[in-house]
Amino acid sequence: MIAIIDYGMGNLRSVQKGFEAVGAEAIVTSDSKKILSAKSVVLPGVGAFKECMANLEKLDLIDTVCQSAKSGKPFLGICLGLQLMFDQAEEFGHVDGLGILPGKVVGFKNARSDSGEPLKIPHMGWNTVRVVPGNPLFDSVADESYFYFVHSYYVVPQDPAIVATTTCYGTDFTSGIRHENIHAFQFHPEKSQRLGLTILKNFSNLH
Repeated sequence: MIAIIDYGMGNLRSVQKGFEAVGAEAIVTSDSKKILSAKSVVLPGVGAFKECMANLEKLDLIDTVCQSAKSGKPFLGICLGLQLMFDQAEEFGHVDGLGILPGKVVGFKNARSDSGEPLKIPHMGWNTVRVVPGNPLFDSVADESYFYFVHSYYVVPQDPAIVATTTCYGTDFTSGIRHENIHAFQFHPEKSQRLGLTILKNFSNLH
């Protein structure tokens, strides 16, 4: 059973439907006992970093998320679920994150195309993902495949060794990380059609 953490934000049903489409059983829940007993855990999210942290605290889920991420079982963060893993975000000042991974979340600033044209923020739509070799979630997924993004901020890990994927939008940024049992991506696998579903299937097969 895969537990998708429900803290009142995020496209939870889309993530659940994505797993169901690849034959994986997934529940959407805010019940700590169900989350901690699940085979795998997913932390999705869209919206404002500060509001997400406030919701996790209000639902008494911060310790549950941290325990799950450090438990050794497969853990997947999607979009804001990636960003929340880090120490802090530069969003209207500084907001503390979960601090599971050292690093920060910063905003795109004056992003420009190769021709010098200003790029729209948020970064929204399809973009390519360069993959560090050996990532099991990208089995049967070609390097520089397209995935769907929608975000105005990106993570800057303190340890470059955890970078799993990178993407260019005016600048090269970390679009995915991998650390022990933790996998997390800035893009949305559940919105990325066939290749996104392949990533969800590969995650569901992890032990």
